[in-house]
Amino acid sequence: MSRLWVYGAITMGKVAAKMKVMPQSPEIDLDDLQERLENALPEGATISRVDREDVAFGLIALFPTVIIPDEAGGTDTIEDAFAGVDGVESVGVDEVGRI
Repeated sequence: MSRLWVYGAITMGKVAAKMKVMPQSPEIDLDDLQERLENALPEGATISRVDREDVAFGLIALFPTVIIPDEAGGTDTIEDAFAGVDGVESVGVDEVGRI
C-alpha cells in the first residue's frame, strides 16, 4: 500500500510546559532537586531549561520548562512525576504553549 503525503497537512508537534515546583523547605539542595526532577521525567519528555525565583523567607521555586510530545495529552504525567520526587512540596503549571 502506498502512502499519500499532503503538503501542509497538520502533524503532531511538541508542547513546552513551564512548571512551578516548590521545594519543601529553604534547606533543600536545589541542584540535587533539579537532578531528581530530570530523572523522574516520563519517556519522551525533556527539560530544556530551569529558572529559579525567590518566593519568600529564603524559599526559591524552580521553574523547569518541559518539552513533551503533543500526543502525550497534557501535563498530568509531568505533574504526577514531579509530585512524587522527594523534597517537592507542590507542583503546578505556570505556562503552556505549542512549539
